[in-house]
Amino acid sequence: MENQSKLMKLSVPVISVILGLLIGAVIMAVSDYNPLKAYSALFEGIFGGSYFLGETIRQMTPLILSGLAVAFAFRTGLFNIGVEGQLLVGWLASVYVGVTVDAPAVIHIPLAIAAAAVAGGLWGAVPGFLKARFMVHEVITTIMMNYIALYSTNAIIRAYLLAPGERTESIKQSASLKSAWLENATDYSTLHYGFIVALIAAAVMWFILWRTTTGYELRSVGFNQHASQYAGINVSRNIVLSMAISGAFAGMAGSMEGLGTYQYMTINAGFTGVGFDGIAVALLGANSALGVIFGAALFGGLKIGALNMQSIAGVPTEIIGIVIALIIFFVACSYLVHWVVNRVNKGGKI
Repeated sequence: MENQSKLMKLSVPVISVILGLLIGAVIMAVSDYNPLKAYSALFEGIFGGSYFLGETIRQMTPLILSGLAVAFAFRTGLFNIGVEGQLLVGWLASVYVGVTVDAPAVIHIPLAIAAAAVAGGLWGAVPGFLKARFMVHEVITTIMMNYIALYSTNAIIRAYLLAPGERTESIKQSASLKSAWLENATDYSTLHYGFIVALIAAAVMWFILWRTTTGYELRSVGFNQHASQYAGINVSRNIVLSMAISGAFAGMAGSMEGLGTYQYMTINAGFTGVGFDGIAVALLGANSALGVIFGAALFGGLKIGALNMQSIAGVPTEIIGIVIALIIFFVACSYLVHWVVNRVNKGGKI
């Protein structure tokens, strides 16, 4: 029975991906594009060479961390829609440390990443406190704080860190996650050491939730707050702690952009989208650490492959956006997938 349940959980994202790609092919055919040529270009853009593979892994890195942020909160009964804002404040904090601090790389890089985690954690703790103290729903407060983060980071850059080009100065080399060896190995892609940080973070999430007393209490509060309180667990403290840890993962996602991909932070006219993509990644990965890694790989691959699909097959990148939306839709409709699979297993008619 347990094996069947695990198989069912695995079948939902797999079936969702297949259905999303199939319906995407239908949309391409109706729009006078060749689906076979398009998907061939898509997969070539993901696996066609070391450069594309490096770009896919680089794209995965912040998606893994933003997905972990959403998944961690969801595992503890909370829905963190504020990953985008927590990512932005983490990005700014890491760049600030990268620009202003003088230290050897062995100290500078961990310090900058820690600053991003602390900034994101504090930003996430605010809606956690409001939820625990005043029962304000975290979805509302996290959405509002996304906009506060966007305009606050822009104002701070303009006031204290502005450099020509509407951005901050570039971080010092000692804080950079870039690697000449990785770039050369992947035909000069933008791959950097942040991918290792993301994998470590996934292991940390798993360890906290499933191998510590704190993780047990956090999951218990997520399952049933009243029963947890009756058992002597401090529900309010765990709500704040959950949102803080979730925000820390999101802040680290921002540091991957600031210390790895860009080496600076720009004044943003709008959201990056990475935080919101994290919701889809966590959903596709069934809110598990390993699932988030695979979900980020799929979404990162689709985004990078879409560029090749446009240049080779002439298919607009918006088609991949539709495919991603369809995958999310079918994952969200997991009840329907479960029902179909159960009917098939029982030999009944759908």
